[in-house]
Amino acid sequence: MKKISTLLGLVLISLPLFLSCSSRFKLTNDTLYFNLGTEPPSLDPSKATDTTSNLVIENIMDSLTDYDISTADLKIVPKVAKSWRITKGGKVYTFTLRNDILWTDGKKVTAHDFEYSWRRLIDPATAAEYAYFLFDVKNAKAFNEGKIKDFSKVGIKALDDHTFQITLEKPVSYFLHVSTFSSLSPLRKDVIDQWGDRWTEPEHIVTEGPFKLVQWKHDYQLTLERNENYYDAKGKLKKVECFMIVEQSTALSLYQTRKLDIIIQVPPLDIPKLKQTPEFHSGNFLSTYYIGINTKKAPLNNPYVRKALASSINRNQITEMLQKGDLPSSSLIPMGMQGYNPELGYKLNVAQAQEWMKKAGYEKKESNPTWVHSKTKEPFPTLTFMYNTNEAHKTIAEDLQAQWKKNLGVSMVIDNQEWKVYNNSLQSSHKSPETASFHLFRLGWNADYPDPDNFMSLFTSYSDNNHTHWGNSKFDSLTEKAKVILDYSKRVDLYNKAQKILLEEDTAIIPLYVYAHQSMWRDEVKGIQMNPLDRWYFDQIWLERNIK
Repeated sequence: MKKISTLLGLVLISLPLFLSCSSRFKLTNDTLYFNLGTEPPSLDPSKATDTTSNLVIENIMDSLTDYDISTADLKIVPKVAKSWRITKGGKVYTFTLRNDILWTDGKKVTAHDFEYSWRRLIDPATAAEYAYFLFDVKNAKAFNEGKIKDFSKVGIKALDDHTFQITLEKPVSYFLHVSTFSSLSPLRKDVIDQWGDRWTEPEHIVTEGPFKLVQWKHDYQLTLERNENYYDAKGKLKKVECFMIVEQSTALSLYQTRKLDIIIQVPPLDIPKLKQTPEFHSGNFLSTYYIGINTKKAPLNNPYVRKALASSINRNQITEMLQKGDLPSSSLIPMGMQGYNPELGYKLNVAQAQEWMKKAGYEKKESNPTWVHSKTKEPFPTLTFMYNTNEAHKTIAEDLQAQWKKNLGVSMVIDNQEWKVYNNSLQSSHKSPETASFHLFRLGWNADYPDPDNFMSLFTSYSDNNHTHWGNSKFDSLTEKAKVILDYSKRVDLYNKAQKILLEEDTAIIPLYVYAHQSMWRDEVKGIQMNPLDRWYFDQIWLERNIK
């Protein structure tokens, strides 16, 4: 940990020094300078789970379909698939691929590349966190769990070079949305077989999107260049330089000195001033910020303690302090999406929180204001809250620390980790959650597709993205039933019941707010379309600099 922190510090020091020398590089209309904010943990579509990695992958890989972000309803449009048919009452999806799509090494993209990619996602050897996305496919879950070894029994098949067919266990209302997902982009088996985990390095990677990866200086910078083999209209940008500047104040300084063209995170304390400028852009999108609870680690293995924590938070205080435009919410499903219910979840109620602690078996005496277990006489332990390096996350962690101390009399220490290390900590906790280093953690969930199932299936017992180590068979059943129902009111009713289990009966997570997006770009940057999915398409952006 110390070694990683030292390296990150050196990167943060050297990056501004490097960029300050950029005056010797003439600004052009060909190159965009963009701040990713952190190192992408993985550019392997089967293994990437975070927004930073997916932002890059979505610009170097194309899936079967995509969203037209200019439409209010996010219309699904053809991409690698030029057309599709849905038959057998919604159980069979047959995609016909374009025949003019080339990989960056000149080979043709085929349906077999999709079959390999989709198989790799559910292959237990891959250990993909997103494997559950395909569990509606015939026998996909059984294959992932090792109950079926014969892949020919799974409903994923390349019928020929240009026809890719998916057979579902039963019709689900949102499945076409899954075909847009970057984790299901085509992959080259021969490349991955040859290079293994190193296949995503610039010297090995083969992709088929509008840009290609040509350089990756880890924890520092990666460079994308326009893919001249791209089948669709080519973007006006020839190059995008993506930097990994974690400190938002440093990124803002570099933006203000024209070393960066776009920053997608703004220091909270600077927002009141910056929002007065035409370069500041904001808006809410389909994303929820939540506190995750390690439900296997004592004392949070007691649901009454979890309820007490949830009832001791003033969400308005947090969002007002951040000043980012985030909307306080106790619902997992975000505002703007079917199933959003602001009445669900626990609101601030200090008296109720105290009662929950007593139901958990703790008591306080006037001579000792600390909670003590009535039977074991053990004092309530100090909790550990883990978060990834970010100024806003730090502010939230410190405020939660103060609120829980004031409202509940519970002490908490804060553990800050760099993003890649943080992800590893969450994943490692699955081996032995009872002995994990943390009780609580923060995460946000951005919609991969605009359907409530994307949020609800996250916390099923079989989701590898569920780091709470909580599972409830009734929750699973309600979520699975909601997938196949088309009636709006019936579907919402199921989600209300499922969310009530997650947020109230068991309290496995504590939603805080619906995210607000903040970014900065100058008028010379054209073509950006803010959208509910917070997608960034570099091939739609161009520059009109006043170059002398």
